[in-house]
Amino acid sequence: MTLRARAGGDHRLTRATWARFNEGATPRGARYAMPIRSIRSIIAGQTLVTAVKTATVKDAALQMKRQNVGSLLVVDGTRLIGIFTERDALFRVVAGGRDPATTTIAEVMTPQPQTIHPDEPFLHALRIMHEGKFRHLPVVEFDRPLGLVSVRDALDEDLYELRVDLEQRQDMGE
Repeated sequence: MTLRARAGGDHRLTRATWARFNEGATPRGARYAMPIRSIRSIIAGQTLVTAVKTATVKDAALQMKRQNVGSLLVVDGTRLIGIFTERDALFRVVAGGRDPATTTIAEVMTPQPQTIHPDEPFLHALRIMHEGKFRHLPVVEFDRPLGLVSVRDALDEDLYELRVDLEQRQDMGE
């Protein structure tokens, strides 16, 4: 198994490399442990990108382009009611023959998306996205959206941990 760095560089991590890293003792016998990143640490400083359900797909797409994001959260006041992604724009609008200038995001968003609490480990978010076959997961606390995690937030360490977790679940028959 080989994982490439997100930036597409030459860095390759193999299972053997990670085994040596995690088992590799320092001269004093101390072990290195991979940190478990919390979602809260990932979304810290993130600008929340939202829209109201009456916004048009065209307006939402322009906002997503300005903010350089692949999705936005659809809110009613401070409550999350949906998520609109670039896939929604492509599959439900463009491929569906709809007019982006007149179609509202409420018509094509994913309503009541699955969410995650900010104090959960990022590995849990990756597992949810993998099992649900989606790439963006809203982070919600006290019924208020705080941010969004994406598979693009994953580092090589996270991807390795996800692979190990999935293999263990498969071996256990989950």
